[in-house]
Amino acid sequence: MANLKAIRIRITSVKSTRQITSAMKMVAAAKLRKAQDKIVRLRPYANKLHEILVNLSQSLADAEIENVYSRTSAPEKILIVVVTSNRGLCGAFNSNIVKEARRLVADKYFEQYKKGNVEFLAIGKKGFDTLRKMKFKIAAESNDLLNDVTFEKVSALAEKVMHGFVYGNYDRVEIIYNHFKNAAVQQLTTEVFLPVESKPEKGKSAIPADYIYEPDKEAIVKELIPKSLKIQFYKAVLDSYVAENGARMTAMHKATDNATQMIRDLTLQYNKARQAAITGQILEVVSGAEALK
Repeated sequence: MANLKAIRIRITSVKSTRQITSAMKMVAAAKLRKAQDKIVRLRPYANKLHEILVNLSQSLADAEIENVYSRTSAPEKILIVVVTSNRGLCGAFNSNIVKEARRLVADKYFEQYKKGNVEFLAIGKKGFDTLRKMKFKIAAESNDLLNDVTFEKVSALAEKVMHGFVYGNYDRVEIIYNHFKNAAVQQLTTEVFLPVESKPEKGKSAIPADYIYEPDKEAIVKELIPKSLKIQFYKAVLDSYVAENGARMTAMHKATDNATQMIRDLTLQYNKARQAAITGQILEVVSGAEALK
């Protein structure tokens, strides 16, 4: 009977866990649906603006017009922006980001790291805590940003990063985040935020577009390039936020299914143990009756 009681307690515990995971799945699904609409609307605009930014940078370089955001000096001071989440229970979402950050330091910026010139900007509590435990140099952290992802908040942070690059605090800025493909798939992505690349991406046309500038190229440098950079930064953070909710919804869906299967297995085990106990009691009664004859 003690074994039956232990199984009953375990079944009750697993049912409570299933209620929690099911509720978290529904919450993540609601957040995902709302945030997914934002990223779907933003991507075409951000991608086209990035294309214009690359062509504009190439045009400015050809015209020998100074662009402070495309400085091409040797990268000695590196800032790596790591976008994770504030909460866990989302599978390998956060661990993959940290692994990629470590790989980037070891393979690409090891010389700068040995000199102490690699710093991290941690967006998300999980990434911040892990990087701090690993003794990496953290320039700043911004955990509250993910509580309400808005363009105003993200652009303010992006502007600080841009100022750091312009004033020579950093020679190169890279962003590591999870790109949202669908609720079940998040693509680990590393992008160069600064300096602005003057070459088109692979697979894109190498012929720069012939734009008509109004009022002039110098004014465009002061207005369009900073705006485009803020949009790219916002897209990365929003992409990560959507991917986080997709990863959490998938993880909680799997956890709910596993809990359901575990309840079935425990119920079957409980019934077998109960049947064995009843059979044992019947045998005792029959044996006792036979002994009294």
